[in-house]
Amino acid sequence: MPRRAFPSRSSGVTLVELIVVLVVLGALLPLVSMFVRNQIEGYMDVARRAELVDIADGALRRMARDLQTALPNSPRTPGVNCVEFIPTKAGGRYRAAKDAGGGGDPLDVSVADTSFDMYGDNTGSIATNDWIAVYNLGVPGADAYGADNVSRVSGTPTWNATRQETSISIDSKQFPLASPSSRFHVIPGSEQVVSYVCVGAGTSSNGDGLGTLFRRVGSLPYPLPGACPSVTAGTPILATNVARCEFSYSAGSLQRMGLVDIELEIARAGEKIMLHRQVNVTNTP
Repeated sequence: MPRRAFPSRSSGVTLVELIVVLVVLGALLPLVSMFVRNQIEGYMDVARRAELVDIADGALRRMARDLQTALPNSPRTPGVNCVEFIPTKAGGRYRAAKDAGGGGDPLDVSVADTSFDMYGDNTGSIATNDWIAVYNLGVPGADAYGADNVSRVSGTPTWNATRQETSISIDSKQFPLASPSSRFHVIPGSEQVVSYVCVGAGTSSNGDGLGTLFRRVGSLPYPLPGACPSVTAGTPILATNVARCEFSYSAGSLQRMGLVDIELEIARAGEKIMLHRQVNVTNTP
């Protein structure tokens, strides 16, 4: 008996089904793209804010770290957009009188002295062309900016193991005042004065900060400028896109602690981040 043949079913899709699928996809695609776009824009906004915070926080940390090494009574603000100070790298106590046996080399403020002994070994922190500052009060006659109470280290310090003292040679100098506690500070020869200067702070029409924060280095003697010091090509840049940058300083003479107040605002593409930091500086000379 012959087998009966059955017609085969088609596995394709009809034109109507294809049109329905295209219509559904056309309706869903804008919704999906809107959801994805919002997520991408949100991620880019968060990344931009994080970058701005990182720039501002990094700049503030660097300035705070520098200011905490400031020579007592040296921070000052020639203008609202700048702060300057004399950095220090080390310090110690100098010998103020000979020992019982007539030995030792004291620092004599009654004459122009060329050397003195300090207690302890500090040969690794003091080098030729560094500067020694004694009892800086920041007033005329005892102001390191005017080189009143500073002298350059003229030779490599030497260690005396017998007396447990370090001998320091300096350019001939009669210091105006002795330190009541026989203290001195060491100013690095490579950075005798440091200024943080904001130039061109403001915001453009598209929401970008226009200013730049510079770290400027100067040399002693360094008279007080009438305004924020100018910067030249090659001056190190600490931050860009600065929309606002302000400094203020309170000497705090009663507590012997000064306070530097810093406000820094960074703006980019309409996004703004403003950070505020206060830095305590020791003013005990």
